[in-house]
Amino acid sequence: MAETTEKPPKEIESEEEEDQTFETLGLDGRLIRALNKKKIHKPTPIQQVAIPLILQGKDVVARAKTGSGKTFAYLLPLLQKLFASESKKKLAPSAIVLVPTRELSQQVYTEVSSLIEFCRVPLKVVQLTSSMPAPDWKTALAALPEILVTTPACIKKCLSDGVLQPASIDDSLEILVLDEADLLLSYGYEADIKAFTPHIPKRCQCLLMSATASDDVEKLKKLILHNSYILTLPEVGDIKDDVIPKNVQQFWISCSFRDKLLYILSLLKLELVQKKVLIFTNTIDMGFRLKLFLEKFGIRSAVLNSELPQNSRLHILEEFNAGLFDYLIATDNRKSQESEDKAESSIELKKSRRHAKHKADSEFGVVRGIDFKNVHTVVNLDMPLSAEGYVHRIGRTGRAYSTGASISLVSPDEITIFEEIKSFLGDDEKDDSNLIAPFPLLTKNAVESLRYRAEDVAKSVTKIAVRESRAQDLRNEILNSEKLKSHFEVNPRDLDLLKHDKVLSKKPPAPHLRDVPDYLLDATTKEASKTVKLARAAMGNPNPARRNGYKKKTKKNKDPLKTFTTEGQKRARRGGSKAEGKDGNDNHRQKKRRA
Repeated sequence: MAETTEKPPKEIESEEEEDQTFETLGLDGRLIRALNKKKIHKPTPIQQVAIPLILQGKDVVARAKTGSGKTFAYLLPLLQKLFASESKKKLAPSAIVLVPTRELSQQVYTEVSSLIEFCRVPLKVVQLTSSMPAPDWKTALAALPEILVTTPACIKKCLSDGVLQPASIDDSLEILVLDEADLLLSYGYEADIKAFTPHIPKRCQCLLMSATASDDVEKLKKLILHNSYILTLPEVGDIKDDVIPKNVQQFWISCSFRDKLLYILSLLKLELVQKKVLIFTNTIDMGFRLKLFLEKFGIRSAVLNSELPQNSRLHILEEFNAGLFDYLIATDNRKSQESEDKAESSIELKKSRRHAKHKADSEFGVVRGIDFKNVHTVVNLDMPLSAEGYVHRIGRTGRAYSTGASISLVSPDEITIFEEIKSFLGDDEKDDSNLIAPFPLLTKNAVESLRYRAEDVAKSVTKIAVRESRAQDLRNEILNSEKLKSHFEVNPRDLDLLKHDKVLSKKPPAPHLRDVPDYLLDATTKEASKTVKLARAAMGNPNPARRNGYKKKTKKNKDPLKTFTTEGQKRARRGGSKAEGKDGNDNHRQKKRRA
C-alpha cells in the first residue's frame, strides 16, 4: 500500500450554497428517484461537499457530527461509479465497506439494498460476519457481488481461509470505505486492518468517515490514504465545529451512585422526560438490575447487549424503532464489560459446560452508527469512560436535525470524567451550545418523596435475582432466535407476537407501586410534568404502532351487505345435517327460518 505523500492534505470548509440539490451535485437520475422514494429531497452539508469530491475519484476524510448524513455521502457516489462499470464482471467485489460492528454492517447493507432495488440496476451486495461458517462465505461470494459490507476481522479471515484471493482483490477493488473510522482501532481491529492493507491496490480510492477527530483516525490516514481531502463540517472561518448539535439539550444531575436508581425512577415515573428514552449502562448486570427495578413500578423496558443472538438484537431494534416500547436499556462500554467478564470467568470455569456463560459478541455495538428512530431522550445511568463515548451516546438523539435531550447522572466518582467531557465540548469557553446545564425540572422534594419506595424495592433486586433474570432472558432469546428462525421466515407476521419487554420478575409488581399518589408530588413537579405532557401532545404520536392487541370491530363499522357469504350458508347446512340426526323438529324449524 502506498504511503501518504509529503504534500499536506487539503482542508475543505463548509461554505457551499444552501440551495444545492442532488441534481446540481451531478448524481444519476436513478439515484435521485430512489432518494425521492425515501422522501429525501435535499442534500445535507456533508453530502454537498463530499459527493462531488468522491465522484472525482479523490481520497476523502470526512468528519461530521452523528446524524448528518455521512452514510449517504459515500453510498450515493459509490453506487454511481459502479453504474458506469456494470457490464464488467470481476472475481472480487469492486467496493468494500468496513464497519466496526455487526449492527452497523446490517444497517449499511439494508441501505445499499434498498437503493439498488429502487434504482432497478443489476448490482449485488453481500454482508459477511465473523460468525458465519466458511462455506457460507464462499456461497455468498460465488454470486460475484459488486459490494461487500463486513468487519475488518471477517475480511482477514476470508483472506486467511482462501475465500478471497489477494490477486483478485488487487485486480477488482476500486473503492474502500472505512465507516466510523475513529472506532475501528479502539474495537481492536488494528492488526486486522494492517493485515489487509498490503492487498489494497494503489489505484484504489479510499474514504474515511468519522464523527470525531482522534489519534486513531490519524493512524488510519497514514496507513491507508494517499493525498486526501479532509472535510470538517460545519467549519466556516474561525467558528469551531459543533461537537454536539445545537438541537440537543444537555443536562446533568449530581447524585450518589447508590441513589442513581432513585433518580432515574423519579425521571420516568413522574414523566419529566420525553419518550422514547434510550438508557446507557456500562455493564450488562447493571442493565438487568435497572430492568428488574423498573418492572416493580410497572415500567416495561427491553435490554440490548452483546450476549444476545444477532437475530434477537436486530428484532429488538426494529421493535424499538417501530414504537412498540418506550424504554430501551443498552450496554455499550466494551472495556467495562471485558472487566466484568474477567471477574466472572473464575466462577464460570467451575461450572459445567451445560451451565457455561454465553459468549459475548465481539462485533456488537449499539452506540455507533445505528439510526434509532424518534429517540428524544438519552440517559447516561453510568457515565462513559471517555469524552468520545459521551459524544456518540448523545448522538443517538437529535438525528436528522430533530430535537433531543440528554441527561447524565454523575456520581462523585465520575466527576473527573465529567470535567474532561465538559472541557472536550468547550464548556470552559462559555459556548452556550455546548453547555451541560443542571436538570431544572426535578426538585429535591420530588426525589425524596419516592426514596422510601425506591430503596425498599432496590433491596429486593439482589445479585442472585439479576443473574437469574439475565440467564432467563438469554435462554428465551436463544430459543426465539434459533429454533423459530425458519418458522418466522415462512410466517413473518408471527414475529410481531414476540415481546422483548417481557417481565422477568418472578413476583408480579405490587399494584400500589404503579401510580404515584398526588400527596407525594409538590406543585413544581406537577407543573413540570404537565409541561412535558403538553409538549408531547404538540409533537403528536410518531409511533402509533402500539402492541395493544387486536380490537374487535364493532357492528357500526361493518357493512351489512358483506356479512352474507356462501361459506356461511354451507357451514349452516353441514350443522343442520348433524342436528337432524339428533332432533329433526329443531332442524325443520331452522329451515323455516332460513326460508
